[in-house]
Amino acid sequence: MPDELPPPPPVRFSGPGKPDCPICQGMGYVRAEVPVGHPQFGKMLVCPCRQVDIARQRLERLRRLSNLEALAHYTFELFAPEGHGLPPDKRINLRMAYERARAYADHPEGWLVLQGGYGCGKTHLAAAVANARVELGYPALFLNVPDLLDYLRASFSPSAEMDYAERFEMICHCELLILDDLGTESSTPWAHEKLFQILSTRYVHRLPTVITTNHTLEEIDGRLRSRIADPDVSQIILIAAPDYRQSGVYQDHELSSLTWHLDQTFESFDTRPDLPRETHENLKRALTLARAYAANPEGWLILTGACGCGKTHLAAAIANHAQGVSGRAALFVFVPDLLDHLRATFNPQSAVSYDTRFDEVRSAPLLILDDLGTESATPWAREKLYQVFNHRYNAKLPTVITMARTLEDLSKIDPRMAARMADVSRCTVFAIEAPDYRGGPATRRKKRRS
Repeated sequence: MPDELPPPPPVRFSGPGKPDCPICQGMGYVRAEVPVGHPQFGKMLVCPCRQVDIARQRLERLRRLSNLEALAHYTFELFAPEGHGLPPDKRINLRMAYERARAYADHPEGWLVLQGGYGCGKTHLAAAVANARVELGYPALFLNVPDLLDYLRASFSPSAEMDYAERFEMICHCELLILDDLGTESSTPWAHEKLFQILSTRYVHRLPTVITTNHTLEEIDGRLRSRIADPDVSQIILIAAPDYRQSGVYQDHELSSLTWHLDQTFESFDTRPDLPRETHENLKRALTLARAYAANPEGWLILTGACGCGKTHLAAAIANHAQGVSGRAALFVFVPDLLDHLRATFNPQSAVSYDTRFDEVRSAPLLILDDLGTESATPWAREKLYQVFNHRYNAKLPTVITMARTLEDLSKIDPRMAARMADVSRCTVFAIEAPDYRGGPATRRKKRRS
C-alpha cells in the first residue's frame, strides 16, 4: 500500500432516491462509491441537498455559543456610517470608526477599543465584528460586562451546566472576545479582580479582544487601563457621534428646556437701541460673539449679566441654530432642573439609571447650561456640576454657560469650576451690561429719567 493515498476520485453517490432529490431521495445521507482503502470508503456522507440547512444550523449554533442571537441584526450592512444629520467632523469620525471596525473583522489582531457616549454606535460596531466572524465560520463570544460577571457567578450553582473553572477558562482563551459596556459593572473587589484576570490573560497571549465603554481611560481601573492603553496591543477609537436614537436632536429630550425658547433666535434678539450707546454696543458685541460661536462651536462661551439682560436668549439662539441650521445636536438645560433630574434617577421607579442620565449631559455634543448659580449649593450639587465641568473641559467639548454671578463670585463658592472657566485658552467670558429687558422701552426710559 503506498505511503500516501492518491487524490480521491470524483465522488459518485448511490442509495435510495427521493422525489425531490435524485441523489438521496429524502434520506439526507449517501454512501460514496470509492475504492477499498479510500478514506471515505464505507462512510455515510451528507447529501449536497442538505448542505444549505447544515450551514444554517451551524451558523445558528455559533450565534448561540457567541451570545449573538438577539444581536443578529447588528451588521455592517445595517450600520449608517454617515450617521443621521451629523456635522462634517462627526460624519468623518463615524466613517473612520466604521472602516476600522470592518478592517478588524477581516483580520482580528490585537485589541479594538471603542469609546463613546450612549447610542453612538459602538455596540453596533462591536456586534457587527462578532457577526462578521461568525458568518465566516469563526467563533466569537459577545458578552455585556455585567452579564459576564453574572455568568461567572452562576457557575457556582450546583445545577450549573459548566463549572466555574471551565467557564472562566473558556472566556479567557476564546478565539475572539467582545466585552460590551466596560465600566457599568458593579464595582466590587471580586468584579474588578475577575475582569483584571480575564483581560490580563488575553493581554499576555495577545488574544483578539473588542471592548466598548462610555468611560474615559482615566475613569477605568488603573490595572485595566495600563493594558487597554498599550499602543502595541490596542487601537482606541473615540466615537464622537451623539445618541443616534435622538437623530441628532435634543429638543424633545426630557432634560431639555429648549421647547420654551424656540422663539429666541438671533433674528428675534433685540439689541435695544433705546439704551445708552455703550450698553447698546455691548449688546451688539454679545450678539456678534454668539453668532460666531454658533457657526463654529469650539471651546466654552460664558455669558454673564443681570437677570433678563438677554444671556438666556443668546444661549437658546445658539442651541436653535445648532439644531435647526447646522444639524448639530445641542442639549439646553436649566441647571436646577438638571440636578433634579439626576436626583430622580435614584428613585427605584426611575426608568433611567443615574449613569445613563449623567452621561447624556457630560457627553452631549453641544451643552448649554442655563442659569448656573441658581441651583442649591449643596456639596452633592457642586460635586455633580464639577464632574460635568471637568469631563467637558478635559474632553474639549463645546459648552455654553449663562450665569448672573461673576467669576469672582463663583470662585468663592467653587474655585475648581471657576478655575476652568477662567482658562482663556479654552473659554471666552463676556459680561452683558444691559439691564432687565422685560421692563420694555417705555419703562426703561422712565427709569432713566427718574
